[in-house]
Amino acid sequence: MPPFLPLQPVLGEDKVIQPGGEVIAAEGDSLTLNCTFETSDTFPTLFWYKQEVNSYPNSSPQFLIKEYSDETEKFSVKHDKQQKEFHVQISSAAVTDSAVYYCAVTPTFFFCELIFVSGSKTP
Repeated sequence: MPPFLPLQPVLGEDKVIQPGGEVIAAEGDSLTLNCTFETSDTFPTLFWYKQEVNSYPNSSPQFLIKEYSDETEKFSVKHDKQQKEFHVQISSAAVTDSAVYYCAVTPTFFFCELIFVSGSKTP
């Protein structure tokens, strides 16, 4: 039987704080999407979601990565609990990375950034 963890009362409002606007990148660039958070939860769970530009706003965001996830060739996270920061790093951007990205802290989630990647990078 799993250990019992008592429920904690919610003392405040959970929220994520993210810079607004669009990020423009060239194909092959590396970039970081920033997210800071506030929560009364002692052990918050943090996530990043991605919503394809062509399907926005008609489909749901898709799970991308969460804290303590294994890094992939494309995505990794940088998490600083003391500074309350949770950033996603995208390496070697591609046109298929053009999307609306959302940062989430359980159970709240909020708009992040719209990213456009141009078709080719000149040497």
